[in-house]
Amino acid sequence: MAITAAQVKELRDTTGAGMMDAKKALTETDGDMEAAVDWLRTKGLAKAAKKSGRTAAEGLVAVAVKGGTGVAVEVNSETDFVGKNADFQKMVSKIAGAALTVHTVDELKATEVDGKTVEQTVTDAVAIIGENMSVRRMARIEGTKVVSYVHNAAAPGMGNIGVLVAMSGDNEDFGRQVAMHIAATNPAALNEADLDPAIVEKEKQVQMDIARESGKPEQVIEKMIEGRMKKYMAEVTLLNQAFVVNPDVTVGQAATDAGVEITAFARLEKGEGIAVEKEDFAAEVAKVAG
Repeated sequence: MAITAAQVKELRDTTGAGMMDAKKALTETDGDMEAAVDWLRTKGLAKAAKKSGRTAAEGLVAVAVKGGTGVAVEVNSETDFVGKNADFQKMVSKIAGAALTVHTVDELKATEVDGKTVEQTVTDAVAIIGENMSVRRMARIEGTKVVSYVHNAAAPGMGNIGVLVAMSGDNEDFGRQVAMHIAATNPAALNEADLDPAIVEKEKQVQMDIARESGKPEQVIEKMIEGRMKKYMAEVTLLNQAFVVNPDVTVGQAATDAGVEITAFARLEKGEGIAVEKEDFAAEVAKVAG
């Protein structure tokens, strides 16, 4: 029988399943709504959907490098216990390997791993492990040489922070030092040219407003702003930052001394930017009791 859009919508609203999954369930059950719900439950899709509204800010960031390509992928879960789960780590490792062949998260989700798409693989893991999970972000860089580093590693190639550094030359030890520097300082861009002009202008305006509060003449303020913006660039751009290994030189100068050129970098930190709603213990107990 023909499946209508209204039926698909009803099933999606009931179970929270994806549109294609809902349509397939109805097709498999000849439009029987109750049977379609059961079909989704047996496939683990309805169970996963029920958990999809829960905040997933834990998990792991995994890195993978092949030739001149490096990728970092963030796969989130609800608790840090899952990040220590061997099956979860194995899945994340495979997802990172698959990411080497794509450029975006959407492409990654559609890529197959062991005969299933990454999206389906994660959905199945939700049903088994019992927590909401998602492939949230990925970063990809290319260069003559790509070096990776993982901070607070939970397993080889995955941890709380994943860093990639692309460079010319073959000084891998120096590249790893730079990656560790990036993990610690979290620069906003490689250099001034890579900074978002809107961010630069906003910072300049803030500094001007602060300087004007001092009551100094405009010509003096202009000189003050010049110095403050130079300091700002030294704080937020990688090549202008003081190198943590040797603070007497910038990262750019250290690279020159090491005979390499840093051409790109990427840094992903687990849960970065996710707002986690905190609830005190008494409120949690009251909610359960209510």
